[in-house]
Parts: sequence; C-alpha cells; structure tokens
Amino acid sequence: MTPTILDGAAYAAEIRQDVAQQVRALRAGGRDVCLAAVLVGSDPAGRQYAGSQARQCEQVGISYRLVERPADISQDALLAILDELNADPTVTGVMLHMPLPAHIDAAIAQWRIDPYKDVEGVNPANIGLLFYGEPIIAPCTALAVNELIRRSGFVAEGRNAVVVGQSRIVGKPITMFLLAQNATVTACHKLTRDLPAHTNQADLLVVGVGIPRFINAEHVRRGAVVIDVGINSVVERGPDGVEQRRTVGDVYFERVAPLCAAITPVPGGVGPLTVAMLLRNTVEAARKQGSMAR
Repeated sequence: MTPTILDGAAYAAEIRQDVAQQVRALRAGGRDVCLAAVLVGSDPAGRQYAGSQARQCEQVGISYRLVERPADISQDALLAILDELNADPTVTGVMLHMPLPAHIDAAIAQWRIDPYKDVEGVNPANIGLLFYGEPIIAPCTALAVNELIRRSGFVAEGRNAVVVGQSRIVGKPITMFLLAQNATVTACHKLTRDLPAHTNQADLLVVGVGIPRFINAEHVRRGAVVIDVGINSVVERGPDGVEQRRTVGDVYFERVAPLCAAITPVPGGVGPLTVAMLLRNTVEAARKQGSMAR
C-alpha cells in the first residue's frame, strides 16, 4: 500500500494565506492583531520557537511582542506580567512558552491567561468547554490534528478511532473532538495493557505519548489513517558508522507507513500546522474580543 503523506507544512502555508487575509480585513475595520509571548529563562528551544513565531507573525501581518524575563523571576511577578497583558487592549493574544523553571507552577500561570486571549487554548475555561463542544479558543495542537484528519478524507462518523496518549492539550481534546463527530473512540496511553489489541481496531490512530517510535507495525491495522503528534530527538548511527541526531515521531514511520491509507511525517506533519493554528487562534481571539467590545 502506498500511503498519502499528509504534508503539514503545505497545509500550514495555505492557512497562513487565509490568516493574512483575515488580518488585513480586521485592520481595515480598525482592529489590530497582536500576539504577546512570555519567555522565562534562556531555554534555546524556547528562544528558537519565539524567533519562528516572530517571523511567521510578520509574514501574516500580526504584531508580535516578546516579553523576556530571567529564570529566577518569582511566580507572583510572572502572574503580574500576565495580568498586565490581559488588561492591555492592544494585546489580543497571550501565550506562555514552556518549559518554565521548576519553582513556577506552570498550571497556575497558564490558568491566569484571559480565556479570550488564550491563543494556545490552555486555560481551564477553554479546556472545560471542550466537553460541551464550545471552547472560546481550542488547543492549537489538537486543532492541528483535527485539521490533518479532515484533510486525510477520514469521515469519523461510525468509525473506530484510538487516541494513544491523553494529555490535557492533545489527547483529551482530540478524544472530545472525535466524539463530537460521532466516532467510537478508545482512549489509550503508554500503560495500556495489550495495546495492539486496541490499536488494531482503529480506522484512525492518533499518537502523542512522547516516546520515540512507540507505535510499530504490530499496532496498526492495514488501511488506517495515522496521525503522529510526537516530536523526539534521537541519536542514531548512520550507514557510515557516524552518529547523527534525528527528529522522529512516536510512530515508527518506515515500518508503519506501508500499512497506512494516510500518515503524517515527522518532521513536517503536526508541527508546522500547530504554529499555523496558533496564528489562526490569534486572529480568532481578536475577532471575539472585538465582538465583545461592540
């Protein structure tokens, strides 16, 4: 079987074009769009992600503000910064880079973000409203997965879906999205006993456990659609005997892909689409705040 490779980078480019049009329309109506990102400490990955955000915001016309603070900032001082951004009418979206230093309670900090400015969809108000299918803003990684499922041509109604990994911003929201589409959903995780017995029933398999190549050929039903949320850095020895670092997913792509109707690559699948969804959420946040102001 030759699978369809779900090209998240290409889909992300299409979404950015649509976002740019929406930003222009909002500006024409007197509404600016501004994303404020808070970065605590000097984590290289966080700084690299912030740089990528800044470039992509510039491409679509979103103003970008990076608020940097040292790693020894107190929790109260960080919460005060979030309060200021929540109250700033020129800021329409707020996000907090992870990870945070150990002395900061990440959940309390994320919960402090105004639900209408919470462009990552991590505030409990947004997570909880997923239960009713009506979040103010949904988690952007889960939205990226949902978009990939849609573009694969998979129709969820009446089909079997298995979600491996039940994190608050990926696995659980995706489970809720699929239930809302009338799929029959099995929620699994890395400790599920006899995991292949569950995953081999899946017409759709979504994996996000954070373990390199956790899902192998034995886990996958022929003809399934497989969405790999994992992004893992591993060191492997190449054919020339030289060790090199690679980015791989939670699915063993080379072994699983021949069984699939459609599959996401890593890198190039969920990752770039997640950033595009962050931009879309930022526009959606600005639009909803504008409606409230009127």
